[in-house]
Amino acid sequence: MSDMIKVTLKGPKSIDAKDVEKGTTVLEVLGGGKKPGDPLVAVVNGEVTELKVKLEQDSTIVPLNIMNRIAYAAYARSLNYLFILAVKEALNCVEVVVDHAINNEIYGEFKCNREINEEDVEKIKSKMKEMIKEDSPIDKVKVTKAEAVKIFESYGMDDKLRLLKYAPEGMISLYKCRGVYDYFYGAMLPSLGYLDVFDLKYMPGGFLIMLPEKKEIDKVPEFKQLPKLRAVYKETKEWAKILDIFNVGSINDKIASGDIKDVILVGEGLHEKKISRIADYIYENKEKQKIVLIAGPSSSGKTTFSKRLSIQLKVLGLKPYNISADDYFVGRDQTPVDENGEFDFEAIEAVDVELLNKDLLEILDGREVELPRFNFLTGEREYRGDKYKMEDESIIIIEGIHSLNEKMTHSVPKENKYKIYVSALTQLNLDNHNSLYVSDVRTLRRIIRDNRSRGSDAENTLLTWPSVRAGEEKNIFPYQEEADTMFNSTIVYEVSVLKKYAEPLLQAIPVESPAYTEASRMLKLLRFFQVLDEKLIPDNSIIREFIGGSCFE
Repeated sequence: MSDMIKVTLKGPKSIDAKDVEKGTTVLEVLGGGKKPGDPLVAVVNGEVTELKVKLEQDSTIVPLNIMNRIAYAAYARSLNYLFILAVKEALNCVEVVVDHAINNEIYGEFKCNREINEEDVEKIKSKMKEMIKEDSPIDKVKVTKAEAVKIFESYGMDDKLRLLKYAPEGMISLYKCRGVYDYFYGAMLPSLGYLDVFDLKYMPGGFLIMLPEKKEIDKVPEFKQLPKLRAVYKETKEWAKILDIFNVGSINDKIASGDIKDVILVGEGLHEKKISRIADYIYENKEKQKIVLIAGPSSSGKTTFSKRLSIQLKVLGLKPYNISADDYFVGRDQTPVDENGEFDFEAIEAVDVELLNKDLLEILDGREVELPRFNFLTGEREYRGDKYKMEDESIIIIEGIHSLNEKMTHSVPKENKYKIYVSALTQLNLDNHNSLYVSDVRTLRRIIRDNRSRGSDAENTLLTWPSVRAGEEKNIFPYQEEADTMFNSTIVYEVSVLKKYAEPLLQAIPVESPAYTEASRMLKLLRFFQVLDEKLIPDNSIIREFIGGSCFE
């Protein structure tokens, strides 16, 4: 039997093939080192894997550096591991709970019998730098589920044990560095020496790990306050305490015990109460704030939120009227194009901003206005006799991706507008050291909705998702803090509901598809969730917008 295997390297512009000995590592094949543009992880035969993996069969390898989203996540995950190790060595008795990630930051808290201060955080930071210089290896170790349970029992890590309780039987991949085992969801870097670009900041009651800039990868971006976004995460954490759910294991326990019904009712009640409070504020300011602007990224539940808000406004005696920003699209001959020559419908220039502002000012002035309707078949605006005149109790609701951008309603005085940002900002953790990607819930929602209502398969959704995310990065996220209030549309148990719908769609993606790597990652994530029957979900729930059965359809 030959000891040689064929390795095919795929780069952005070229494909190279060569023969290597069995047992050669991916890192040995790729070469490189620890410079910013060097590979951090790789996709081998469609699966994301560490560079230290030994090749035992013919393989296709796609190297990924930090500018790739998958490799960036691996850098963040490995930096998180470094931080946990440094805390253990610098402060010994302190436990770490990672809460969430925002942009280039990982936020978390300490569990300790004393208050952790800035001096403590500086000690941790110094220890991290020391460990980076020592360049300790990060080793992947496969153990049985029973062995993993013994390890985490000896550490007293109840969160890991709760997660493993519902994990499928078989081998579990753990990571070991400096004699400490841990579980992480996703590939890691070869050693701590790769992690020299970071910063660590003290936050009252916690910490902030600062990651490299995504475009300028050799430096850390400036800290941004983001008070409104941080406040909504804090609110979500308070909701989790009310629901007594902090990680996937606790959700699975609630499903297994039958207590999940109360969790669903309270969770939906928290959503309704928040929407009701927003409606109360609009009512109290109805004399001036006549226009409500709603924005949010794809699959954030804006449609259901808008309809539930309208109901709450009607309860208060107001008369909400919806105007779609899409009806103000310019004609196809005026639609801007992107760098690839494709129509860019997400650019603000795709909207006839001046006409929208003219109509809104006339409406606010008490005049009757004939509103356009955009014909997506012909690519032109039409007028069909739809006329509107504002009354004393009227409230205009406009939903659109540019609603928080002041350019879209630049002529309308700020005192006449109330801006709402809607997004699914999941704060759910697998365990104390593994938070979920914020966008994963939205990805699952969109996969299910696209298949159910648009006839699109999961492969197409995953392949187009990067361009959707790029549009959000450009047109939505920069304006988050312009919102007067934020609504977090995620519910901690929703992945357990989405699992039944998403799994078969993801499993249908073939290995040779460019979407397979992401599909495989999401399927591995879903394995940790117990299925929750959707019959318990109310028909006005935001989740219904995606799985079907909504009373608003």
